[in-house]
Amino acid sequence: MRHANNKRKFGREKNQRNALMCSLARNLVRSNRITTTLAKARELRPYVEKLVTKAKVDTLANRRLIVSRLRGTAETKTLFATLAPKYTSRNGGYTRIIKMPERDTDGAAMAIIEFV
Repeated sequence: MRHANNKRKFGREKNQRNALMCSLARNLVRSNRITTTLAKARELRPYVEKLVTKAKVDTLANRRLIVSRLRGTAETKTLFATLAPKYTSRNGGYTRIIKMPERDTDGAAMAIIEFV
């Protein structure tokens, strides 16, 4: 039974899925907007929003947690220095997903995910 198993697997093993989410999150923090498939964007949204919520409180524990999730110190500094202060008065909903036309090669639903 799949009770409470609501994460997409993307045909990957757990460590590969974690690496995929980490890579997508790093690119989103780095460039503020990325184009990916709709399923990956929907899976990335809660991952990134939890990181931004943690980054709003600048403690050493939060910094270490975010470094471990993003696996990069440059992106962590960007998150704490520029993104988190922008959302101090906001209680969530830091990202938006915009649907795009399907990809020509395989017909996959595409989307843009960006910070609001």
